[in-house]
Amino acid sequence: MSDPTIPVARQFEAYNRHDLPAFVACFAADFQAFRMPALQPSLQGIRALEAFYAEHRLNNPALRAELISRTVLGRLVFDHERIHGLQAQPMDSMAVFEVEDALIKTAWFYVSDAPYST
Repeated sequence: MSDPTIPVARQFEAYNRHDLPAFVACFAADFQAFRMPALQPSLQGIRALEAFYAEHRLNNPALRAELISRTVLGRLVFDHERIHGLQAQPMDSMAVFEVEDALIKTAWFYVSDAPYST
């Protein structure tokens, strides 16, 4: 089994560079995303992912993610991130990525109810 952190790290770096083609290249064609606690996917398929990130994320010059921690359990990668630029204050997020065949197949996103404050 290949290192599941490789596509996760690549998508994280591409996200922060606002490099949509490099970002999308890290995901499987049948990718699914869930905004927890949802039971149904919020995004299905790589084209839906590309459209969403083009229109709602990577077009925002203030957007950036700060990696707080990364944990690996088999083919799952858990990233605790602090997201800047979506709200007035940074917000904490836990992204759980399932990696299969060196691509991100599924992602579950858990977002804090309140912005991060020091």
